[in-house]
Amino acid sequence: MARILVPIANGFEEIEAVSIIDICRRAGIEVVSAGVEDKILTGAHNIKIEMDKKITEVSSDDFDLIALPGGLPNAFTLASDENVQRLLKEFKKKNKKIGAICAAPYALHTADVLSENYTCYPSFEQKIRDSGYQNDKDVVSENNIITSKGPATATKFALEIVKALKGEDIYNSVKEGLLA
Repeated sequence: MARILVPIANGFEEIEAVSIIDICRRAGIEVVSAGVEDKILTGAHNIKIEMDKKITEVSSDDFDLIALPGGLPNAFTLASDENVQRLLKEFKKKNKKIGAICAAPYALHTADVLSENYTCYPSFEQKIRDSGYQNDKDVVSENNIITSKGPATATKFALEIVKALKGEDIYNSVKEGLLA
């Protein structure tokens, strides 16, 4: 069974985190959420969510993909946390898939794992780099790196993860079930 890791810190974007977890689980993917500061975290809009594990309890060897939700200060915490940064570099070195949405591509940038072409929350490219920024796309997938714009594109982003791990048939089945 495909497995994904979702590192999360306080100030995460709730729609993005829950969309990744929910949609991937609908596709039969095992999802493990890992809290950076603690196991119970508070989102950007004061919704509390309990994580499956702490970030210090996970290994890149156990997962096929790592997916980072956005939100602030979550994205900055993911960009500065030594465990998250180490995991991102390990995923890249092992040629595993990496995803980030909204402001979280910034964490990929700080780990030096972001693909040439990417998208993110508009204006956040100024913290990353203008070259390769794809403002006109909701989701950009290149060289095992999947990026997306923000809350309204969270379903598309999660479905792209499903397609990358489970293939076109499961992707279409889940998409149809979501009425997407």
